[in-house]
Amino acid sequence: MEIVRKMKVPVEFLYETILKSVLSDIHSQTGKKVSEKQLAGYEYVKTFSKNAKATIKIEEITNNQSYQYRTTSNKHDFLVAYQIRPLTDESCELHYSEKMESFDYLQKLNDTFIGIIWSPLKKRRFREMLNQIEAAYVKEVDGK
Repeated sequence: MEIVRKMKVPVEFLYETILKSVLSDIHSQTGKKVSEKQLAGYEYVKTFSKNAKATIKIEEITNNQSYQYRTTSNKHDFLVAYQIRPLTDESCELHYSEKMESFDYLQKLNDTFIGIIWSPLKKRRFREMLNQIEAAYVKEVDGK
């Protein structure tokens, strides 16, 4: 899945929003508070449900430019990348991509079938999240 979107927020605001989410997830999963400087190469185990866990490794993080992580379980390898570039002082372009590789033939078939059904919903949810980020920025600016 790939989404390219012009955002009505400064690049710093979008990056900071992503960063806060990452640090919050690490804290909720590990109980540890880490800094942005510690994130490159940081690895932790995330529990999704009682029987589903995966290792998350932050592969790339560049201030106000990019964030990339890999989630690996016994069934999948999932790579997510955020590339951000400024357009103006008040806008930026986000290039979001995700790629999944399944390890087993039956899992690949299942993932293909599920992907066809869920992909439009997943894209819509992601776009809604981006709209919420833009709304949060407007609220922050109006509140000042």
